[in-house]
Amino acid sequence: MAREIVLDTETTGFDPKTGDRLIEVGCIEIEDLLPTGRTFHTLVHPERPIPPDAIRVHGITDERVRDAPRFREVVGELMAFIGEAPVIAHNAAFDRAFIDHECGLCGHRLIEETRWIDTLKLAQSRFPGMANSLDALCKRFRISLVERTLHGALIDARLLAEVYLELKGGKERRLDLSSARTVTAQVAAAAGGYGPRPRPLAPRSTEAERTAHLAFLRETLKDASLWTAYGLEVGTAA
Repeated sequence: MAREIVLDTETTGFDPKTGDRLIEVGCIEIEDLLPTGRTFHTLVHPERPIPPDAIRVHGITDERVRDAPRFREVVGELMAFIGEAPVIAHNAAFDRAFIDHECGLCGHRLIEETRWIDTLKLAQSRFPGMANSLDALCKRFRISLVERTLHGALIDARLLAEVYLELKGGKERRLDLSSARTVTAQVAAAAGGYGPRPRPLAPRSTEAERTAHLAFLRETLKDASLWTAYGLEVGTAA
């Protein structure tokens, strides 16, 4: 099975190089483009105050992360959940920069750059010149945003998993699965002992019924040429 991890983060700002830190990580596991139901989620103590502008985006306050673990305390569990799977993120360079920065601070091995899949680039390739934010893609694919009043790592990861499925041909893929089930049913039917129908089919009428029918035709039809054209000799009962 093709296992992939959809990941989203929330942070104190835009750039870890200027002192911004990670404050939330959410991950969704998918296999063969279908969610498995397994998730990873944690708040992270950023070891610095959260700016008001950031709070307006995700609603995470200093109070909420006061007792949250530091990244070094959860990195082992996070990386165990990710394993060796590809990591899918929207504008992946942003999330990767923060994950790499936090891993660097605690001396943990980084996730290889080649394992990151950027859904923003996938969307820009499919919809060039169009708005391709996560919100815009959800609206385009008719994915409900009713639960998303603010940004949140796990909520956004769930939405992104649905967007990723659509970007990879979700509806068409479901049709392919239906076709596969149809083929399976046909194979099962064939295995049940039903062979091809014989040609021509054996008559279902009796000899007496056929004789009576021909007698009716001889007495009723004035012009038998139509029936003769189809090989039926109305004048005889054979």
